[in-house]
Amino acid sequence: MRLTKFGHAAVRIETDGTTVLLDPGMWTQREAVDGVDAVLITHEHADHFDVEHLRATDAPIFTIAAVAAQIREAAPDVAERVTVIAPDQAWQIGPVGIRAIGELHAVIHPDLPRFHNSGYVLTVEGQTVFHPGDALTVPGVPVDLLLAPVCAPWMRASEGIDFARSVGAARNVAIHDRVYSAEGLGIIDGQFGRLLGARGLDYVRLPDGSDL
Repeated sequence: MRLTKFGHAAVRIETDGTTVLLDPGMWTQREAVDGVDAVLITHEHADHFDVEHLRATDAPIFTIAAVAAQIREAAPDVAERVTVIAPDQAWQIGPVGIRAIGELHAVIHPDLPRFHNSGYVLTVEGQTVFHPGDALTVPGVPVDLLLAPVCAPWMRASEGIDFARSVGAARNVAIHDRVYSAEGLGIIDGQFGRLLGARGLDYVRLPDGSDL
């Protein structure tokens, strides 16, 4: 398995000739979509979903109803490639098994409406990889590698660390890392690394375009 981190929350996973891309948003480099076999989108926010990235590929798109509705309105030429998924739905893309996890975005503020959000557990070469999107929903299954949100307007650092501890993945790769300064990310990396390391869990934040 080859895992490549692109801008913010976008991650490519490649295995045995199949490539799946998750959450190519407004801070994602366009080359992330090159040659992909499927795109998964967790929710409708622009840092996870960008119509022009979807137009740059002819791959099928799997996402929730709220995102599908936006695609139909903004890009009807793309809509025919969209499959709407439901919570706990499972399907296969080549050798990659996928299951949808959860249905609501984390609370941003009690006065704001909740958005829908689906995380995805991918089974790749006998390992499980979890992308939660913008939620702290524990998947209820063993996870080998967590794509861990590290900074967000809807999350304190302690919440992100406790979420990663609850998931309990041996390996944790940082995502959702565009909303802090370089200095702030240095602090966050130190906190995640130290506190997850105390539980025997590995943590890394990859530069854009880097592989694991």
